[in-house]
Amino acid sequence: MAGHAALAAFLLRTVYPRLSHDRRRVMLRWWSAKLLRILNISSQVAGPAPGAHERGAMIAANHVSWLDIFLVSSVRPTCFIAKEEVLEWGMIGWIAQAAGTLFIRKTEWRHALRINEVVAAALAEGQCVGLFPEGITTEGDTLLKFHSSLFQPAIANDAHVHPAAIRYERSDGSLCREISFRGERTFMESMRLIIDEPAVVARISFAAPVETSGMHRRQVAATTRGRVAALLGIAD
Repeated sequence: MAGHAALAAFLLRTVYPRLSHDRRRVMLRWWSAKLLRILNISSQVAGPAPGAHERGAMIAANHVSWLDIFLVSSVRPTCFIAKEEVLEWGMIGWIAQAAGTLFIRKTEWRHALRINEVVAAALAEGQCVGLFPEGITTEGDTLLKFHSSLFQPAIANDAHVHPAAIRYERSDGSLCREISFRGERTFMESMRLIIDEPAVVARISFAAPVETSGMHRRQVAATTRGRVAALLGIAD
């Protein structure tokens, strides 16, 4: 992990700023997939994930762990909207910031408006933007309310929203609750629990994309949540 993080720091300082958007996506996907392999996490993907050539897409997923960012990016390199607390996660926080993560302060409404402007610009440039509409993590067996405000840029850009369901399992198919980055755990405690797991399967499933044209953001949030709930087998 230390070596892989150091490699990321080196690449982000020296090579990454000079690359085209397409080459950056290739590097982010490779680095994310290798991170999962180092932690002995195998990923299984199901459903219609956004294609590499789809421009201006949004991925909206349930939130379980700090690993979610890298799991999604190993499938489709994605610029994420994340809580500012991610910056406190040591090297991982720095890597997330340098790789283009958009951070939001929940207590500052004006900052949320600025983030929406940045997200709209990223979508207009053809980037794939990811968000966790619940705002906090769960263990993967419940689904909280989806906050609708950050879906507005998708509507403004007629971007498809791809609902995604994330679940971490042990080899016997049971839910691996140790992966969850719950509020009372520190980043280092979470890392230790993940490393102690002999093997984990990370399942990410995609539902049919939500076409946002002509919809209100609350409709988009409700429709997206319903499809994520169906993927998780949770009553909506």
